[in-house]
Amino acid sequence: MSNYHIKSFDEYYHVYRKSVREPENFWEEVAEEHFLWRKKWDKVLSWDFNKPEIKWFENAKLNITENCIDRHLHIRSDKTAILWEPNDPNEPAEHITYKDLYHRVNKFANVLKSQGIQKGDRVCIYLPMIPELAVAVLACARIGAIHSVVFAGFSSTALATRINDSTCKMVITSDGSYRGSKSIDLKGIVDAALEDCPGVASVLVVKRIDSEINMKEGRDQWVQPLLDEASDICTPEIMDAEDPLFILYTSGSTGRPKGMLHTTGGYMVYTAYTFKNVFQYREDDVYWCTADVGWITGHSYIIYGPLANGATTVMFEGVPSYPDSGRFWEIVQKHKVNQFYTAPTAIRALAKEDVGLVEKYDLSSLKVLGSVGEPINEEAWHWYDNHVGKKKCPIVDTWWQTETGGIMVSPIPFVTPTKPTYATLPMPGIQPALMDENGEEVKGNQVDGRLCIKFPWPGMARSVWGDHQRFKDTYFSAFENKYFTGDGALRDEVGYYRITGRVDDVIIVSGHNLGTAPIEDAINEHPAVAESAIVGFPHDVKGNALYGYVMLKDIGEYRDRDNLRKEINQQISDKIGPIAKLDKIQFVSGLPKTRSGKIMRRILRKIASKDTANLGDTSTLLNPDVVEKIMEDVLV
Repeated sequence: MSNYHIKSFDEYYHVYRKSVREPENFWEEVAEEHFLWRKKWDKVLSWDFNKPEIKWFENAKLNITENCIDRHLHIRSDKTAILWEPNDPNEPAEHITYKDLYHRVNKFANVLKSQGIQKGDRVCIYLPMIPELAVAVLACARIGAIHSVVFAGFSSTALATRINDSTCKMVITSDGSYRGSKSIDLKGIVDAALEDCPGVASVLVVKRIDSEINMKEGRDQWVQPLLDEASDICTPEIMDAEDPLFILYTSGSTGRPKGMLHTTGGYMVYTAYTFKNVFQYREDDVYWCTADVGWITGHSYIIYGPLANGATTVMFEGVPSYPDSGRFWEIVQKHKVNQFYTAPTAIRALAKEDVGLVEKYDLSSLKVLGSVGEPINEEAWHWYDNHVGKKKCPIVDTWWQTETGGIMVSPIPFVTPTKPTYATLPMPGIQPALMDENGEEVKGNQVDGRLCIKFPWPGMARSVWGDHQRFKDTYFSAFENKYFTGDGALRDEVGYYRITGRVDDVIIVSGHNLGTAPIEDAINEHPAVAESAIVGFPHDVKGNALYGYVMLKDIGEYRDRDNLRKEINQQISDKIGPIAKLDKIQFVSGLPKTRSGKIMRRILRKIASKDTANLGDTSTLLNPDVVEKIMEDVLV
């Protein structure tokens, strides 16, 4: 029986039990049988969550790009590795075979070396979703440079902070990017950022939009002429399993971003294993994750996980609403996509549109639907199931984090029975624990608590770049000898997990712990409501009361707002109980969101609490203007 590809529920339980009883043997078998190592490990695992220090596959030697590219060449050289779909549907898609990818990565790697980049150097990549983004990431890994991809929607200030924090020597960018009907001056943003980044010696520029840009003498170079001159053979740098692979920044609760550090061997094994199982990928499938490579989802499930399995992975430059809101479904039909992985934010936005935009396309190629980024609410789950999956495609509601490297809790399609709003069961090797506020583990089912993991897994981050104490304080100090996820969760009668939201989104009202996600689910089921966000604000009697920001589907249509407030509270009362009713409901035209679609509840909490003196940096929001509008209309 292979531990690598789980095909039945009985097999899941058998494999899971083994992975918990003999974790080192379990991961050793997975690593030995499915990957190319230049030298085998001396020890599978050593760990101490108190320091914290975690090492997987100690002293093993490998290069991750050999596993993602070279080893496929003898059987898959002409198979499409990356299928690139551009922003403009009239521009042809590009099929990059494994052989093409091998030559392109080698050329780019040689260009990096010619510019003085060496093993251990940090390279900032600030590119749109074009093939060069994947190629640049893999070229860094090829030569042992540490890539730090910054989402190409961040401001120059946010970019400069990240470049300086990891002391990058080089930035790779483009003249600009296309996003729907707009074009964005990426090079101008980089130029502004680099005024505050003395450590950057060189900038490589990819031509994408053919715009006029400034090129700084002695620093900036067009990458294409360098690639034309470069050799397409590059011997991969042999890395230690625990050598750094990449840094990826995640928002910190203090406002200062945290550079999560991921290493090579364990990350490769974990992303490959979870990709294979969560998407039940088969040899000729076409897999599409709609995320941006600027986020962990793109690192793990557009590049490394799929390529380590020899998959065909779709990379999409555009947005779901351009040229209209049928674009996702048009691409599914065009490329006969089998596995589709997107965010609840996108699903909710598309669900508000005419369902005819889904029904006009042939989606019969789809086998598995995925959801990532936040817990998916029930209404969106059913819309996705009914209209996209036609009730034939299991939905994998995946829970994981930048810090975890890969998917931690998820159904396995055609194996785990699904349940709307539940991420269901842990992946093999993952040992969750629910903790109460006294630091005790809550045993049994039909319980809730703070979600921790009590044993290491190969894909976990090893540190915060340059600040190991912060890594310890953030993840390992709340509960002894456990990794604290920062999320609350409940476990139902059969042991399924439902993520109830960030623990700082659990609000104690009159002694009751109320997770915001279930309340928002209840509100969002009202036919007038498009989206909502709940926060707590100080209350003289209850300690905290609930404040709801509610976005309506059609602002003008609903005449009597007071009646609407009563209906929303009645719905909450019916679904959850009177204790969860909102004290205040403010109707808003939009909610402040990060570029990855997460609602910035921290800002909404401050507005509700009348604490608006320091809202922090709002320039990196997708829609910073909405904050002013909400503050103007705030309820007294």
